[in-house]
Amino acid sequence: MNSPHTPGIVANRLDAETLAQNFADLHAPLTTHEAAVAADRCYFCHDAPCITACPTDIDIPLFIRQISTGTPEAAAKTIFEQNILGGMCARVCPTEDLCEQACVRELAEGKPVEIGRLQRYATDTLINKGGMPFARAAPTGKTVAVVGAGPAGLSCAHRLSMLGHDVTIFDSNQKPGGLNEYGIAAYKSTDDFAAKEIAWLCSIGGITIETGKALGAELSLDGLADAYDAVFLGVGLGGVNALSVEGAEKAVVADAVSLIKELRQTDDLASLPVGRNVLVIGGGMTAVDAAVQSKLLGAETVTIAYRRGREAMSASRYEQDLAATNGVKLMFNVMPKAIHGNGATAEIELEYTATKDGKLQGTGETVRLPADQIFRAIGQSLTMDAGLSLEGGKIAVTGAGRTSRSGVWAGGDCAAGGDDLTVTAVAEGRDAAMDIHATLMEGA
Repeated sequence: MNSPHTPGIVANRLDAETLAQNFADLHAPLTTHEAAVAADRCYFCHDAPCITACPTDIDIPLFIRQISTGTPEAAAKTIFEQNILGGMCARVCPTEDLCEQACVRELAEGKPVEIGRLQRYATDTLINKGGMPFARAAPTGKTVAVVGAGPAGLSCAHRLSMLGHDVTIFDSNQKPGGLNEYGIAAYKSTDDFAAKEIAWLCSIGGITIETGKALGAELSLDGLADAYDAVFLGVGLGGVNALSVEGAEKAVVADAVSLIKELRQTDDLASLPVGRNVLVIGGGMTAVDAAVQSKLLGAETVTIAYRRGREAMSASRYEQDLAATNGVKLMFNVMPKAIHGNGATAEIELEYTATKDGKLQGTGETVRLPADQIFRAIGQSLTMDAGLSLEGGKIAVTGAGRTSRSGVWAGGDCAAGGDDLTVTAVAEGRDAAMDIHATLMEGA
């Protein structure tokens, strides 16, 4: 984040009690009674559209029925069989655009079954009891290296361990978890849940995690391929796209990912500096997370500036409404033209946009807004270069994550073809693990 010595950007805008309230759990967990009432609304559809809408194919009617019959641990196992990170996905998954949007209750009444909260109720029940419902198969003698301890890598590692392989996960950060640990709003995952979920996941055994080791620095793909029977890459997208406008080099222009990472790791929210007038450039979930949290830290005005219309935003309508209800202003069809200020930022100049002949272009009309702190959330890029074929700036894959190099698979945000969702990364890691297993056991 920006230096607290930059004019206009200061710490302690709010007292500790207010900050604690602002960053409390976004959705309080359901009580047993509330879960029973919520589960009772499910029609238990035979050809349930919610299952089709779930990237991990969880049998949603089954786990809800198991909750309604008072067996949440069984419900959790049903979830974990398809999505071993079902606890985190229950917190961060855009269910309003996936399973809940497809719910028959949503179509008929405009109020879906609360699938996400019911999933959290079930998974938290089992994780809090410390039970691991899966056991390792007999050892195969095969070893697999997983690079990246994010959702894809963790999902892949757990499934490989279940199948009897020994897995070593390498991650460049000092803590495992990837975006679950570093990249989501603090109010979506409280009480250090990401770390607790990983500890529970690894309790199956056969998984070793080595942090502080990055591909290209401490590790090479050639070395891993020689030392292990297979390699899975779940490295995410480490680079943040630059802002190419006049004044973008000013110290108060930072990437939103760094803000979120610092928020997630601090023990003292009051110590984090925040501007009086904050502007976030972008239209995705990261932009919303950065904007809302800036407001919760005490910024007086926070604005999201997005170059296209509302319907084109990758952040869901729920996330857009969350921003608005927290006092964030959303501006559409504007793009940054210049950042003004003598040393520090004072204003940002935005140019209105329009789509003509299928191309987005500036109209020439501009507006200036006060902005002493600016965050860019305009996409991330792949930073590794391991000699693999690329597609659209990501690792090209076929089938269940097979890369252009034999013995190397990839999944999650770093792989082409996905939609950059945690739940999709989990599915890709799981499916790659099954394909790795089949390949390793050929002829066995």
